[in-house]
Amino acid sequence: MLTIQQNLVIPPLRQWHSATWDDYLTLRDARIKDRMRLFFNNEWMWVDMGGEGINHANISDLFVMLFAFWAVAHPEQKYNSFCGCLLEKPKIQACAPDLVLYAGDNYPAWQEGQPPRIDLTQWRVPDLVGEISDTTLAADLDEQKHLYAVLGIPEYWVIDVRGKRMFAFILESGQYKACENSLALAQLPIEKLEQTLIRASQGTNTSAAAWFAQEIASL
Repeated sequence: MLTIQQNLVIPPLRQWHSATWDDYLTLRDARIKDRMRLFFNNEWMWVDMGGEGINHANISDLFVMLFAFWAVAHPEQKYNSFCGCLLEKPKIQACAPDLVLYAGDNYPAWQEGQPPRIDLTQWRVPDLVGEISDTTLAADLDEQKHLYAVLGIPEYWVIDVRGKRMFAFILESGQYKACENSLALAQLPIEKLEQTLIRASQGTNTSAAAWFAQEIASL
């Protein structure tokens, strides 16, 4: 256990441990300088603290740009990105995916006086969530994947930063199955995203995003 301030104890980081919803709320609402990512699933909690590294930030920004370029190429569809936003189903589940994308209408809209979170008892689940996996690949392909399946999120991506690979899954009968084309992004080939990821490792994330924009123009 790591004590951050008086009466506040942070459990072991980057591992699931037994906890109550009140334990989760205590950490969620604590005034801690470092950024904290919390996940909760039926009395189990996972905690990570501290800022993300250069590779994580670079790839995270890359995918936000890819969402934007895709939206420009498909003006007939509405897309809203809420990357890093906390999603909650009170007393049951909570998560903070690196990537959060809503396609279509009925997307979350903050109102004055409401908490700065997406309450999944008031809003539908996102069409797509994803994790940028620099140092958390095993957990993202196991426990986090299970949590997102339980929440009923239709599509889940895991971006392996070090391996320059994309793992994409679509929810079928409560289980994630590997897929070759995105459901949320109108059958975009996952291979195209992986090629963009490789290009980002060889140059800048903006040049990789520009290449992606050119590629999807011909799809």
